[in-house]
Amino acid sequence: MLGFLLRLLPFWVREPLLIAVGSVLGVRIMYLAVRDHDRVAAGLGVVFLVFTAIRVHTVVRALRARRSPSPAAPEDGAAVDAAAQAQPQPQLQAQTQPQPPLPLQAQPQPPLQAQPQDQAGTEPRSIPDTPEKEHNAWAQAVAAVAVFGAIAAVLWAAPRFMPSDDNSPRPASCSDGGHEELPKAYKKTPQPVTGEELCKALNRPDLAELLGTPGETATTASGTSNTAPLTDGKVAQPEAEVAFDTYTVNVSATYNKMSTDQYVKLMKFGNERDIKTLTVLGRPAVLSSDHTMKIEINLGSDGSGGSGGPVGQGPLARTLSVAFERDDRGGYYDITVWSTSGALPDDSALLGIAEKVLPTLHGRAVR
Repeated sequence: MLGFLLRLLPFWVREPLLIAVGSVLGVRIMYLAVRDHDRVAAGLGVVFLVFTAIRVHTVVRALRARRSPSPAAPEDGAAVDAAAQAQPQPQLQAQTQPQPPLPLQAQPQPPLQAQPQDQAGTEPRSIPDTPEKEHNAWAQAVAAVAVFGAIAAVLWAAPRFMPSDDNSPRPASCSDGGHEELPKAYKKTPQPVTGEELCKALNRPDLAELLGTPGETATTASGTSNTAPLTDGKVAQPEAEVAFDTYTVNVSATYNKMSTDQYVKLMKFGNERDIKTLTVLGRPAVLSSDHTMKIEINLGSDGSGGSGGPVGQGPLARTLSVAFERDDRGGYYDITVWSTSGALPDDSALLGIAEKVLPTLHGRAVR
């Protein structure tokens, strides 16, 4: 159907349209092929570019033909005029043949008096000198570009508004925790965030780019509304976690009365390393490093039941702690990043996550 409609278009509309579509699709497919290292896509892009080159060659030949038209048409017109002028000659010769002598009392009319009538009757039709008005090639080209622009806009926006049928992995989404019953500590805390809210704020489309791995997709995303350990359930501590193939990011909020200075002193008594104080979003903050915990659980394939191994030392993690408020009256957010390989991103990745995620949270975090 599309091919039939294209054949109905004039030459100077169809060819520029095919050139524009082929060049854009060819360049786009080649870009995706180079980015994804896809040989099939590269071959398809080459096909589009070769097709476009052929159409360009066709248009160039047509333009040259228009600029230097063939002399066949004038010659044909001259032949027609010569034939029209030569046609009355036999008639004049036939009419001007000598007549037999007549009697003297009947005077014949001079044959030359009929000559103007014969010439008038056999005079060829005049051919108009005004040529037929040709179509403006530039106007057709502009119309083709306009049509292509509309088609390109539809094709470019269609994947964003139409569901895709490919089998590419979808980013993990946060579970709906609307019916989760919050602990009593949340009711006693002014304007606390929940684990679900932290998860939605952390699970951003640009989170992988902030980590320095823009091509990755989140594999898991979760949020819980827990309480801080060793507080007898009196301190709210929601947290959220988003995992990628390379890094895992965890964000938690601790609603206690500990200031950043007190937190730094507590770190120095622990195993934290590379402690560095700074200011983030106008609030006191601190960077620190510590190892995660490694727990091995054997489920038991022989049906004898599972068994847990000893708690070991996991890979190193980097944490950025940011106070809730500028005056640092207590409470803070922890943004922690680690990987199973032990590699860590730059501290700028943690700062970028904090600058993007924390302003989207309500309550005490925006004061």
